[in-house]
Amino acid sequence: MRIFWTALVVFALDQASKLAVIFGLNLPERGDMDIWPPYLSFRMAWNKGVNFGLFAHNSDVMRWILVAVSLVITAWVWRWMSRRGQPKLAQISAGILIGGALGNVVDRLAYGAVADFLNVSCCGIDNPYAFNVADIAIFGGAAGLVLFASDGKKKGEKKGAKDPVTRR
Repeated sequence: MRIFWTALVVFALDQASKLAVIFGLNLPERGDMDIWPPYLSFRMAWNKGVNFGLFAHNSDVMRWILVAVSLVITAWVWRWMSRRGQPKLAQISAGILIGGALGNVVDRLAYGAVADFLNVSCCGIDNPYAFNVADIAIFGGAAGLVLFASDGKKKGEKKGAKDPVTRR
């Protein structure tokens, strides 16, 4: 249940932020908006590919491939975290990743592309890329899985260790 509730909260935050900037602030018409210059601005970008617009060619086919891949990865992570008695932080990380992935899936289904709008720049470097709450969640959730997920072995048991009873 921890995975479900975490995913639901992240998904809701992602979708609420996108609805606010797309419809509330009308960012698609405005294009960009300074929030905390020069560090944070909203820049509307419709991403039809993956990170940084990679694989955006033949976008209609890629849209459905990316939806399918996201759903398969989501199902795999959910199953992995549910079956192995993973630590609480790993389960929360999985929920964060799943909520972000499903947020971007909904964008692809609703808009044909992912709505990216956050732009962070600093120190005289103008970052041309935008991202969204789901992207942050996917990255953070994946990092959390790397840091906190268990390999399924009991504490003290080493990988490839022989069974102490049978000595095999």
